[in-house]
Amino acid sequence: MAGGRSTARTPSTLADVSGVDGTPDWVADAVFYQIFPDRFARSGRVDIGARLDAWDAEPTFTGYKGGDLWGVIERLDHLVELGVTAIYFNPIFQSASNHRYHTHDYYRVDPLLGGDEAFDAMLAAAHARNIRVVLDGVFNHASRGFYQFSDIAEHQEKSAYVDWFRVRAFPIRPYEEDIPATYDAWWGLHALPAFNTETEAVREFLWDVGTHWMERGIDGWRLDVPNEIATPGFWEEFRRRVRAVNPEAYIVGEIWESAEAWVGDVGRFDGVMNYKLTTAIIAFAIGNRINPDTILNNHDYDVTPGLNAAQFADRIDWIHRIYDAPTQRAMLNLLDSHDTARIRTIAGDDTELVALALTLLFCFPGAPSIYYGTEVGMAGGPDPDCRRGMPWDTSEWDTDALDLVRSLIELRAAHPALRAADVERLGPADGLDFGRTYVMARGSGADRLLIAVNHADEPDVVPLLEGMLPAEPERVFGMAERTATGLQMPPRSVGIWKAPVDE
Repeated sequence: MAGGRSTARTPSTLADVSGVDGTPDWVADAVFYQIFPDRFARSGRVDIGARLDAWDAEPTFTGYKGGDLWGVIERLDHLVELGVTAIYFNPIFQSASNHRYHTHDYYRVDPLLGGDEAFDAMLAAAHARNIRVVLDGVFNHASRGFYQFSDIAEHQEKSAYVDWFRVRAFPIRPYEEDIPATYDAWWGLHALPAFNTETEAVREFLWDVGTHWMERGIDGWRLDVPNEIATPGFWEEFRRRVRAVNPEAYIVGEIWESAEAWVGDVGRFDGVMNYKLTTAIIAFAIGNRINPDTILNNHDYDVTPGLNAAQFADRIDWIHRIYDAPTQRAMLNLLDSHDTARIRTIAGDDTELVALALTLLFCFPGAPSIYYGTEVGMAGGPDPDCRRGMPWDTSEWDTDALDLVRSLIELRAAHPALRAADVERLGPADGLDFGRTYVMARGSGADRLLIAVNHADEPDVVPLLEGMLPAEPERVFGMAERTATGLQMPPRSVGIWKAPVDE
């Protein structure tokens, strides 16, 4: 196995108290920032003779722009100023692809990212700033360059590793893509042979990778397509071993559909990438104004048709029925990612709609995740366009977007209600037609907040029910107003008020 072991651990300044079997308490308070390493920041310190694309050139499926982990270190203060407390990295292990989902060596950080030296320095620098680090674990499939698969390609059925993958017929021809692969591969792609996790040696290898990087000091794993590993007990044992190293480790799965079978008491993941909330927010905040060129066809990505306030409320109610409270607080909530178009492009460059979507993102239980560049107004269509180089010339930044994201992070930090699990539906409810506006309460007692969002291009008036708001409530965010006749909701507006109740 390449790469040595280390006993480096998370600094004590990051410690929280949470059980091995429960969800880590720190996640509900976290604000994540997703970094696609090749496209975030180029330091100029890495020169291994690779030919790089221009940083501002149109991204391609195969080209490298040369972002590296030294560059991440140089930009960590940007994340601190934003209010970020955790980073989710797309894969960083040695690979022959710019996205690094084609893993060659699970024990070595890609040299083009600066290698293990840059990783150790980045991890220390992040932890020194109280920023946690979660890595992307690609354990369903490897690559044609993975040593054990290369051995099969070299020796065919005589390979010592023939049981590591499911080969249906020999000889295998991994580079002859004009004929179907004769081995199981992710989506049938020759470049991505799927592991045979029925083989004990494979399971032990993958579990060891999980614990190895925990021992190196990371704070958790985001697991790529984990639902495609069907071996009974695989993820339960992965969790047990990871948590044995760090009881506060965050384990989050990439599950696009509803994920009741993967979270909660089943003992697999703390939460999932909450694409069900993603699509609900987009379908309500942007609705039928969505850019049709950004709709995915290959995932459970139901952003159309648009949702009215009642339909959105029903969708939110459903999401919060299927997950228990600890799971809700451990979900990774997002508007966009490396797998989708960027929210600004989804909204047709309509910044008011983006602001509605971002506000809703920060108002629900779970950890909000900002895809790199969203805070400065980055645009981009579906892959690979959503993976552009991060602009570091501040003259190119949308400072209104930056101010909004900072304000939302500050709002969430200031109000425990926004980090709680409860969501109380207030409108539309009980047959009352609140028109275009969704209304909910978050939190309880003195910390309770009332949140109203009008997604429409027309104003709305929300009638006040008894106990909904005090006579002169303190507005903490937004432009909507409370009057004697109700909540006055301008077009495309938000209002958040303190709404304490006696308990």
